[in-house]
Amino acid sequence: MPSRSFPPICHPDATVLILGSLPGKRSLEAQQYYAQPRNAFWRIMGEFFDAGPELAYDERTRRLTQHAIALWDVVASAERPGSLDSAIVGSSVTVNDFRGLFETHRNIELVCFNGAKAAELYERRVLPALNGDFAHIRYERLPSTSPAHAAMRYQEKLERWSIVKRAAVSGA
Repeated sequence: MPSRSFPPICHPDATVLILGSLPGKRSLEAQQYYAQPRNAFWRIMGEFFDAGPELAYDERTRRLTQHAIALWDVVASAERPGSLDSAIVGSSVTVNDFRGLFETHRNIELVCFNGAKAAELYERRVLPALNGDFAHIRYERLPSTSPAHAAMRYQEKLERWSIVKRAAVSGA
């Protein structure tokens, strides 16, 4: 049975879109973005926007949308045994409708990828279909917040992810 992504969390005024690849097992069980407790995503969002893991999920996502930040995944559905991005079966990937999202959320100016797999899937499967439309959008590949990406220290991830905070403060 394929894994399926969640609907985007996206306020109409969003200026920054953070994209993961596909929700992992814990996230699918909880029906929440980045539900794996060792994933650093919510810890980082807590440092930048007071949207840390100690808050209820609805409050965390509300605080992100208040800062014009949206969340989604590149992949709408795919076969993936387990939670590792490397286990996504490429031939089973269906991507989300980014044309539709960008047409209805015209203020998005920055897309940040949570990890290399999200960026690679977007570049290969989404960008060519956009045909140069939405050329004003900038892209930034960030280190994965996943516990599987343990080679990078938290402080370094926090520093690299600070582009999200700067973009939210400046309006992207």
